[in-house]
Amino acid sequence: MRERGVAGADVIGRSKRMFREVILSIALVGLVAIGGLAVWEWVVWQFELPKALLPTPRQCVAAAIEERDALWRGALSTGAAAISGLLAAILIGSVLAMLFSQSRKIRLAFFPYVILLQTVPIVAIAPLLIIWSGYTFRTVVIVTVIVCLFPVVNGVTTGLLAIDRDTSDLFRLYGAGRLKTLKSLQIPSAVSNLVLGAKTSAGLAVIGAIVAEFFVGNGTSYDGLGTLMTGWQALTKTDALIAALFASALLGLALFGLVQLIAATLLRRWVAT
Repeated sequence: MRERGVAGADVIGRSKRMFREVILSIALVGLVAIGGLAVWEWVVWQFELPKALLPTPRQCVAAAIEERDALWRGALSTGAAAISGLLAAILIGSVLAMLFSQSRKIRLAFFPYVILLQTVPIVAIAPLLIIWSGYTFRTVVIVTVIVCLFPVVNGVTTGLLAIDRDTSDLFRLYGAGRLKTLKSLQIPSAVSNLVLGAKTSAGLAVIGAIVAEFFVGNGTSYDGLGTLMTGWQALTKTDALIAALFASALLGLALFGLVQLIAATLLRRWVAT
């Protein structure tokens, strides 16, 4: 009974410390944001910059309010593509990582091609994918998958291979086969690596979706944030363009937060958050 009381007190203490850290983090981030906005406003005022070159924060907020419907639709379209691409990349990347973990020859033969997807500029791949897949939502998702794939494959492969040798020998001693070892030992040990790769890919997913929309929006009425940015850039609507930029940043933060939330709830048994 006494031990339960001590354990409960420890949990409450950790919760209070985490709450204080969150409040402190929010306060510091808020102070930095206020300072940055103040400097931005002062630079525009001091150098008398035209609105087309650099609008004030207030003008950007006004543009965001005026274009709120377009920004909302764009965020939904880009968000749907980013989430779809991220989920597909996690699934495909995890399967590839499991294959790579089972054979050194497979890793040597195919891992360089995964690296190749990471090194080739996505702006060079996107026009080719449009020829093959068209000006469609599917093309945006494919580009997003390509951008997100490497961190997942690399992270999960590292986690699957980084198992303790003594534990691995114990599994072999008891006659556990490849499948049993993968399921009961390697996959649980690689969950934290999967989460880390997913966090990295969460921000990349939004970037990939927006880059794809730069191209896809040229051929259709696709209304993602990337398409809006292209249109407003052509019209020199810098205030609305900056508003779309902030919307994409918030979308990336939301996607990162979603991954963090899943790690802290559904996967907290395997992940130290």
